[in-house]
Amino acid sequence: MPTRFVILHHRLENSEHWDLMLEHGEVLLTWQLPMEPTGLDCFPMLAKRIADHRKAYLSHEGPISEDRGTVRRISSGIVRIDEITMFRCGFTIESERWKGEFELVCHSGTDWTLDRTQDPS
Repeated sequence: MPTRFVILHHRLENSEHWDLMLEHGEVLLTWQLPMEPTGLDCFPMLAKRIADHRKAYLSHEGPISEDRGTVRRISSGIVRIDEITMFRCGFTIESERWKGEFELVCHSGTDWTLDRTQDPS
Protein backbone atom coordinates (compact mmCIF):
# COMPACT_ATOMS: atom_id res chain seq x y z
CA MET A 1 0.00 0.00 0.00
CA PRO A 2 1.49 3.40 -0.96
CA THR A 3 2.38 5.78 1.83
CA ARG A 4 4.31 9.04 1.98
CA PHE A 5 7.94 10.07 2.24
CA VAL A 6 9.83 13.31 2.70
CA ILE A 7 13.43 14.47 2.38
CA LEU A 8 14.26 17.41 4.64
CA HIS A 9 17.33 19.63 4.50
CA HIS A 10 18.29 20.07 8.16
CA ARG A 11 20.46 23.11 8.86
CA LEU A 12 22.23 23.52 12.17
CA GLU A 13 24.46 26.41 13.25
CA ASN A 14 27.69 24.81 11.97
CA SER A 15 26.55 21.83 9.91
CA GLU A 16 23.87 20.41 7.68
CA HIS A 17 22.48 17.05 6.64
CA TRP A 18 19.43 15.61 4.90
CA ASP A 19 16.78 13.42 6.55
CA LEU A 20 15.06 10.69 4.55
CA MET A 21 11.76 9.84 6.23
CA LEU A 22 9.51 6.95 5.16
CA GLU A 23 5.99 6.63 6.53
CA HIS A 24 5.54 3.24 8.16
CA GLY A 25 2.54 2.68 10.42
CA GLU A 26 2.25 5.53 12.89
CA VAL A 27 5.82 6.86 12.52
CA LEU A 28 8.38 8.06 10.01
CA LEU A 29 11.37 5.74 9.76
CA THR A 30 14.31 8.13 9.50
CA TRP A 31 17.83 8.03 8.11
CA GLN A 32 20.30 10.93 8.15
CA LEU A 33 22.19 11.49 4.88
CA PRO A 34 25.45 13.47 4.51
CA MET A 35 24.39 14.99 1.16
CA GLU A 36 21.26 15.59 -0.86
CA PRO A 37 20.42 12.51 -2.94
CA THR A 38 20.36 14.12 -6.38
CA GLY A 39 21.91 12.43 -9.42
CA LEU A 40 22.90 8.84 -9.97
CA ASP A 41 26.54 9.61 -9.15
CA CYS A 42 25.76 10.13 -5.46
CA PHE A 43 24.79 6.47 -4.92
CA PRO A 44 25.61 4.48 -2.93
CA MET A 45 25.80 6.87 0.02
CA LEU A 46 26.14 6.49 3.75
CA ALA A 47 22.96 6.69 5.81
CA LYS A 48 22.69 6.78 9.60
CA ARG A 49 19.54 5.33 11.16
CA ILE A 50 18.19 7.78 13.70
CA ALA A 51 15.09 7.83 15.89
CA ASP A 52 11.66 7.55 14.29
CA HIS A 53 9.90 10.88 13.85
CA ARG A 54 6.30 12.02 14.15
CA LYS A 55 4.21 12.19 11.00
CA ALA A 56 3.98 15.96 11.48
CA TYR A 57 7.39 16.17 9.78
CA LEU A 58 5.78 15.20 6.47
CA SER A 59 4.62 18.81 6.16
CA HIS A 60 6.85 20.71 8.61
CA GLU A 61 9.23 23.42 7.45
CA GLY A 62 10.97 25.98 9.63
CA PRO A 63 12.56 25.97 13.07
CA ILE A 64 12.80 22.86 15.21
CA SER A 65 12.14 23.12 18.95
CA GLU A 66 14.96 23.47 21.49
CA ASP A 67 17.23 25.33 19.02
CA ARG A 68 17.91 22.22 16.93
CA GLY A 69 18.12 24.18 13.68
CA THR A 70 15.68 24.51 10.82
CA VAL A 71 14.33 22.18 8.16
CA ARG A 72 13.24 22.74 4.58
CA ARG A 73 11.37 20.18 2.47
CA ILE A 74 13.46 19.13 -0.55
CA SER A 75 11.21 16.39 -1.90
CA SER A 76 8.04 14.58 -0.91
CA GLY A 77 5.65 12.16 -2.49
CA ILE A 78 4.56 8.55 -2.51
CA VAL A 79 6.65 5.62 -1.29
CA ARG A 80 5.86 1.94 -1.55
CA ILE A 81 7.87 -0.15 0.90
CA ASP A 82 8.49 -3.46 -0.87
CA GLU A 83 10.45 -5.19 1.89
CA ILE A 84 11.38 -4.20 5.40
CA THR A 85 13.46 -6.12 7.93
CA MET A 86 15.86 -5.13 10.69
CA PHE A 87 18.68 -5.08 8.12
CA ARG A 88 17.10 -4.01 4.82
CA CYS A 89 14.43 -1.68 3.54
CA GLY A 90 13.54 -1.87 -0.15
CA PHE A 91 11.25 0.85 -1.47
CA THR A 92 9.98 2.63 -4.57
CA ILE A 93 9.68 6.42 -4.69
CA GLU A 94 7.40 8.54 -6.87
CA SER A 95 7.79 12.31 -6.76
CA GLU A 96 8.66 15.19 -9.06
CA ARG A 97 12.34 15.22 -8.04
CA TRP A 98 13.03 11.64 -6.99
CA LYS A 99 11.86 8.43 -8.70
CA GLY A 100 12.96 4.82 -8.83
CA GLU A 101 13.68 1.80 -6.70
CA PHE A 102 16.02 2.08 -3.72
CA GLU A 103 17.30 0.07 -0.81
CA LEU A 104 18.73 0.81 2.59
CA VAL A 105 21.04 -1.87 3.95
CA CYS A 106 22.29 -2.07 7.54
CA HIS A 107 26.00 -2.76 8.00
CA SER A 108 26.17 -2.50 11.79
CA GLY A 109 24.16 -0.68 14.41
CA THR A 110 23.07 2.66 12.98
CA ASP A 111 25.38 2.49 9.92
CA TRP A 112 23.44 1.89 6.72
CA THR A 113 23.93 2.46 2.98
CA LEU A 114 21.34 3.99 0.65
CA ASP A 115 21.53 2.79 -2.95
CA ARG A 116 19.46 3.03 -6.10
CA THR A 117 18.51 -0.43 -7.33
CA GLN A 118 16.61 0.56 -10.48
CA ASP A 119 16.30 3.74 -12.47
CA PRO A 120 12.73 4.76 -13.41
CA SER A 121 13.50 4.87 -17.17
